[in-house]
Amino acid sequence: MKTLIANALIIPMDREGHFVVGDIGLDGPAIAFVGNKDPSFTADRVIDAQGYIALPSLYNSHTHLAMGLMRNYKDNEPTLQAWLNEIFPIENKLVPEDILVSSRIGIIEALQSGTGFFHDMYFKAEATAQAVKESGMRAKPGLTLFGDLADSKERLKRWDAKVLPLIDDPITYSIAPHAVYTCSKETLRFAHDAAKERGVPLHIHLSETEKENSDCLFEHRKTPLQYLIDLNFFDDVFAFLAHCVHLSEEDRKLLKDLPAAVVHNPSSNLKLSSGIAPVATYLEQGIPVLLGTDGASSNNNLNLIEEMHLAALLGRLSSKDGLPLKPYQVLEMATSSAAKAFGIKGGMLQAGFESDLILINTKKAHLAPLNDPFSALVYSVQGSDVEYLFSRGELLLEKGRPTRFDLPSSIEAINDAWADIKQR
Repeated sequence: MKTLIANALIIPMDREGHFVVGDIGLDGPAIAFVGNKDPSFTADRVIDAQGYIALPSLYNSHTHLAMGLMRNYKDNEPTLQAWLNEIFPIENKLVPEDILVSSRIGIIEALQSGTGFFHDMYFKAEATAQAVKESGMRAKPGLTLFGDLADSKERLKRWDAKVLPLIDDPITYSIAPHAVYTCSKETLRFAHDAAKERGVPLHIHLSETEKENSDCLFEHRKTPLQYLIDLNFFDDVFAFLAHCVHLSEEDRKLLKDLPAAVVHNPSSNLKLSSGIAPVATYLEQGIPVLLGTDGASSNNNLNLIEEMHLAALLGRLSSKDGLPLKPYQVLEMATSSAAKAFGIKGGMLQAGFESDLILINTKKAHLAPLNDPFSALVYSVQGSDVEYLFSRGELLLEKGRPTRFDLPSSIEAINDAWADIKQR
C-alpha cells in the first residue's frame, strides 16, 4: 500500500538541527520520498499530519517484554539482588501461555508510546516470537542462557526446535547470556561460540551494580568487562551491553575499541538503586550508547519516550565536564544509532530507508508553544502523544489504538494469567 503523510513537521534524524515541514511517501516497506511530494506518487491512503511531528519509530535496545506480568509487584526491595530473589520464584511458575499474553500487552504498550523495535531477553521466547508475528512489528528476541554448560546446551536445542522456526524478517535474534554472575565461564564461552557460528549478536547485562563489580573482582580479580575480554567474548561478535552503570576508567578505554554498544536503562537503574550511568562521558569517549526500558517490573513501563526524558535529565548530572546531553544525542540513542547497531536500514527518514515512523500530535497544552522540536521531543512529549506508528509501511497504531490487537481482551487475558500464577 502507498501512503502519503502530508504537511508534517519532519525530523529526518540525518543531522542535528535539521527539520522540514513537508510530505512523506511510503511505498510499502520503503520510504519513497521525504519533503516535497513526488508528482508521480499516487497514494492509496492520505494522512493529513498538520500539527504532527514525523519521527523514525523508536528502538528499545534492552527489555524483558513479558515481565509486565510482574508490573507493580515487589517494588520496595532495596537492591537488584533483593528484587531478583522475589522475582525468580515467580518466573519459575511461568508457562508459555503466560509469556504470550504478557508479550501481547507489552507490544501494545510499546506501540502506543512510539516503539517499533525491541531487543528482548527472556524465557520461553517462542511465545514472545509468536506475539511479535501477530503484531507486525520488528523485534530481536534473545536466547537467554543461565547456569552451567549442560543447561545452556539444552536451552539451545529447545530454541532451535521451538523458536528458530518463527525467526523470519522482521524478527531476528541474539544469544543472551544473562550476566557474569548467573552464567558459568563455560556458558559464556558457549554463548560467544554460538553467536559467532550463527552470525548473530550477543546480549548481556554488564556492570549494573557495584556488587556485581566487587563480586567479580573478588572471584576473578577482574571487572566484569575485563573478565569477558579474557574469555574472548567480543572476538568477531557484536555485543549489546545492558546498563554499564559502573564501568571503571580502564573499562571505558577498553570498551571504545570493542565491537559493542552500551544500552542505557535510566528508570530501572534508579528504581533498583543501581546508580546513574555516565552516558555523556561514554559518548564523549566514542562509546556507542543506545536506550532501553528494561522490563516493566523494574521500570514500571515500556515507554521509551519517558526514558529519553530521564536520560537527558540524568545526563546533566553525570557528565564530568558539566556538559549536558543534547536532545539530538538522546534521540539518536533511540533511533539512528540503534538502527545502525542492529544493522537495520532505518532510524532515519530518507528515501530508500525502511517505512518505520511515528506521528506525534503536538496540538497539546504541554507542547505549546513548540519552539525547538528537538527539545520538545525529549523534554515535553508524552508517550500518549504518539497517535500513528508505521512498521514496514503497515499502520500498526492508528489514532492511538493498535490495529492488530484488541486492547480490552488483552488486558483481561493478562489479569487472568496473573490471578492464576498467584494460585500456583
